[in-house]
Amino acid sequence: MAELTLFISAFLAATILPFSSEATFLFAITNDMPILNAMIFASFGNVLAIIFNYYLGFFLYKKTKDKLLSSRVGKKSYEYGNRYGNWALLLSWLPIIGDPITIVAGLFRLKFVWFIIIAGCLRVARYYFLTQLF
Repeated sequence: MAELTLFISAFLAATILPFSSEATFLFAITNDMPILNAMIFASFGNVLAIIFNYYLGFFLYKKTKDKLLSSRVGKKSYEYGNRYGNWALLLSWLPIIGDPITIVAGLFRLKFVWFIIIAGCLRVARYYFLTQLF
């Protein structure tokens, strides 16, 4: 049951909902959940949520592209997004700005394999770093 709670917490935290999985993760490992279990369930929930975010952005592409490209600032933003999008994913693990970045990655249709490698690994690394605190 604790694993499911951690999974749901990690999933919700990686959406645009104002939710923190770090507190739940730390609570789980300080209350005798094996670290490997906590890492697996939290990482799996978090990575599934960023995949959801990516595809949310991916499916919003058609509705937003025309509007985005209709302004000078929008065109410039689109150009920067396509040029530096994979680099922006390096910030996707951060609170507040990270989850919208995963949506924008889908909106700009960044290569999914790079998205998973960069954003997914950073999400797992964040939980690993938290385990090193204990």
